[in-house]
Amino acid sequence: MPFEADLGAMPPSELLADSDGERLDLFVARRLPGLSRSGARRLIDEGLVLVEGGLERPAYRLRAGEMVRVHPAPTPAAMVAEPIEMPLDVRYEDADLLVLNKPAGLTVHPAPGERDATLVNALLAHCPGLPGIGDALRPGLVHRLDKDTSGVMMVAKDAVSLQRLQDQIRARSVEKRYVAVVAGTPEPLEGRVEAPIGRDRSDPRRMAVVDGGRPSTTEYRVEERFIDTALLDCNLITGRTHQIRVHLAALGHPIIGDAIYGHPSHLIDRQALHARLLAFDHPTTGARIRVEVAPPADIAALIEALRGAAPVHGADIGGTVSPSAPALPPGEEARGRRWRKSRHRSRRIR
Repeated sequence: MPFEADLGAMPPSELLADSDGERLDLFVARRLPGLSRSGARRLIDEGLVLVEGGLERPAYRLRAGEMVRVHPAPTPAAMVAEPIEMPLDVRYEDADLLVLNKPAGLTVHPAPGERDATLVNALLAHCPGLPGIGDALRPGLVHRLDKDTSGVMMVAKDAVSLQRLQDQIRARSVEKRYVAVVAGTPEPLEGRVEAPIGRDRSDPRRMAVVDGGRPSTTEYRVEERFIDTALLDCNLITGRTHQIRVHLAALGHPIIGDAIYGHPSHLIDRQALHARLLAFDHPTTGARIRVEVAPPADIAALIEALRGAAPVHGADIGGTVSPSAPALPPGEEARGRRWRKSRHRSRRIR
């Protein structure tokens, strides 16, 4: 049966404007995770967003200190999830959980402004008992992948399994490894990036390395070098939004095809990032479960093209960091608020 998120029972969000001149729709989208700018605009147009108690247009420019009250929409169509029969590439399943291979291009869960069928819709058809396990719009989801990132994900089938698997993620005992193809070659060839990640105030779609962000750690190792590009194995120690994409771009080596943190590429129509391995302890038996999935056809074809295409150079793959991404010295590590190359040299993140 379909279910609806009981948004009407949720209290309004009170947001204090933190700067002068930001558009109201951009501010609401930036401050409410999972809400797109178009979704924020709809809330404003429907009279659900008040600035100091009054109605304003989406283009209204806020002043620092103004109070913005956002009332949740009463079960809008975009927030209704129904079972939809869709093929699922299930790699492991038992009574407590399943592990699947998510294709690129599939959104994981419903969100304001997202009306396409999602992975949650398919899971509801596959597991009729899933509604009510955790968040109403993310039933059973232990973790997530970006829409255009492919690879392994785990889903809990009951509340106890969900809690135990999420506890493992918080304890960092879950192994999550990714394949990434990046512009250039990081130096050193193996390293650890520790840099705090938070929302980019200049663009609500983006995350960024920022002072005061959430502690974030990514380990990487160069597996293969090509002309102007490299194949990396990444170990995700923490699990922040867009973490690998942000950290690699901050090092000056954005993922090929990443239109947000780097540049689009004619070689692949999405970021070349694939979650290849997931290892965790079974929530009931304690046995170690390990599921590995090879990169899909588009990334495999990209790697083969880079192996054999000597004429392909940086200008063709879009191998530069976008101007708004903080370029950080290759090979340096972030310790708290500083990137350290050696004990004799450091540079503060601005």
